[in-house]
Amino acid sequence: MKIAIGSDHGGLNLKTAMKEVLVAAGVEVLDCGTHTIVSVDYPDIAQQVATAVTSGVAERGILICGTGIGMSIAANKIDGIRAALCTDVFSALMSREHNDANILVLGERVTGVGHAGLIVQTWLTGEFQQGRHSQRIEKIMALEAGCDKIG
Repeated sequence: MKIAIGSDHGGLNLKTAMKEVLVAAGVEVLDCGTHTIVSVDYPDIAQQVATAVTSGVAERGILICGTGIGMSIAANKIDGIRAALCTDVFSALMSREHNDANILVLGERVTGVGHAGLIVQTWLTGEFQQGRHSQRIEKIMALEAGCDKIG
């Protein structure tokens, strides 16, 4: 599996730690930046990771900023992305099983390194359950495409 990962300056330390978690799990990592604590705009990083996912360069992505909120908002503006901000293991599992989230979002200032590692490991191993959830994903995609009525 190949994961694209990126952070702004507020998520750089957690990104570095999560890269170690990914490598230890045998995951190939594509680091989309940032690489320093110099301030950068999180939408730029979100776009790079999301594009890597939608183009097939990476199977999934991980985005990290101070709270995760900005990255979530930015990534979810890109067609085909289902980014889930997760602060606990259960949400990470459900984001994969029920929502087929293809980007995990974390907040460095709200989630400790150890807990974030557990969230990442859970998210990596979670599998989309399909069934009734597939219909819901189709409706999300219809909303993305601008359909007036989805139900």
